[in-house]
Amino acid sequence: MNGAFILLLILLYFGVLFGISRLIGKRHSENDAFFLANRKSPWYLVAFGMLGASLSSVTFVSVPGMVGASGMTYMQMVLGFLLGYAVIAFVLLPVYYKLNVTSIYSYLNNRIGKNAYKTGAGFFLLSRTVIASVRLYVAVMILQVYIFDVWKIPFALTAAIFLLMIWLYTHKSGIKTIVWTDCLQTFFLIAALVFILWQVIQGLHLDFQGIVASIKESPQSKIFVFGDWHSRQNFFKQFISGALVTIAMTGIDQEMMQKNLSCKNLREAQKNVCSYSLLFVPVNFLFLCLGILLFQYYSANGIALPLSENGTVNGDAILPLLVTQNHLGMIAIVFFIIGIIAVTFASADSALTGLTTSICVDLLNVAQYNETTARKIRLGVHFGLSLAFIGIMLLFRLINSVGVLDAIYTIASYAYGPLLGLFAFGILFKKRTEDKAVPYICVMAPIFCFAVNALLQSTVQYRFGYELLFVNALLVVLGMLAFSKKS
Repeated sequence: MNGAFILLLILLYFGVLFGISRLIGKRHSENDAFFLANRKSPWYLVAFGMLGASLSSVTFVSVPGMVGASGMTYMQMVLGFLLGYAVIAFVLLPVYYKLNVTSIYSYLNNRIGKNAYKTGAGFFLLSRTVIASVRLYVAVMILQVYIFDVWKIPFALTAAIFLLMIWLYTHKSGIKTIVWTDCLQTFFLIAALVFILWQVIQGLHLDFQGIVASIKESPQSKIFVFGDWHSRQNFFKQFISGALVTIAMTGIDQEMMQKNLSCKNLREAQKNVCSYSLLFVPVNFLFLCLGILLFQYYSANGIALPLSENGTVNGDAILPLLVTQNHLGMIAIVFFIIGIIAVTFASADSALTGLTTSICVDLLNVAQYNETTARKIRLGVHFGLSLAFIGIMLLFRLINSVGVLDAIYTIASYAYGPLLGLFAFGILFKKRTEDKAVPYICVMAPIFCFAVNALLQSTVQYRFGYELLFVNALLVVLGMLAFSKKS
């Protein structure tokens, strides 16, 4: 693969994003544009862009490889996402729009108190910084292995260059820019998926009926798992976890909700959420279908499957290896690299913006300063977070030993559980709780979950899966009820 050509693609793509940023930044560089796009974003643009931002590089790389170990059971979780998005559209969005919030954690201040507010914001900052860094790590690592290692460029420098590029096109107008750039990036992501899928189908010499038959007859095509409660792929575990993960990682996540709050009004925000949630299902299904066909392509062409250090199939490397070794042709490499670049920028730019907003609004209260001072603070926070991303990516490269998708959901289960518990208590119960006790409850719940999970593993060989998020949130709700009184 020609590294110079790939580098040219990256620079051209960045040039387009930077051009959009410059065009918007000339007229809109104030804090209101950065935080909420002046609340004038067209809902259909937000919906299309949110599809790409929600998928990320993890979906692009890891989901096709998942079918080797768990078949298409991930679709059970995807179906649960629909329920989660319904809760977001018709329960959470009305609350946020009624309060006219910039940061969604302001709700906790109004409903529970200052300690709950700061605790919620703190858990978001911790979890989203780690998760966004892991997502970015996946994409940058692919480009590092197949391009920059050839030129002896260290990973730290590669990560720094990408973060610098993302900072350059987001630091002026934030969400105002991202609403438009995410649409471009979603288009390239889906185009890459469709083209690579088509090339694999052509390589297997299948017509439409052959595609359906190959997927249907594959032992990896199993979607539903009932009965086995010990399995992490159990339908009820996956479906409920999918709903809770969506509520936690989108509905009570400042990064994701910030784009929804940039719509003109509640009705348009709800149309946005309902639209992209429905698109989410067929797109993920296509990724899983691609995974099955990729395994068949490896087998039909006598290509050895990539292995991890422990000797098991490395699902995260199945698609990158096939494409970058030129089995699907040069055009497939171009589409793959563009897709990776698109999701790299799409997942990192909104994360940087959401985290910057939360720190500025929730922790530093920039509203107390004049526009010039507040803007300087915002720029400093934005740059500091870019450096933090680089540090976490380097750390994750040293310690990573599990599938990336599982790593993200495990982090989410521990870190988003307390957030989910805080919002659940506030919305479902009409009681007041002792605000001073909230930080201790939210810290103890994940610790207790970790201890119980370790105990169950050692005694009855049961390990918490995605249901850990529910247990974590439930403990927080019970703890707050124990310290509550009637409103």
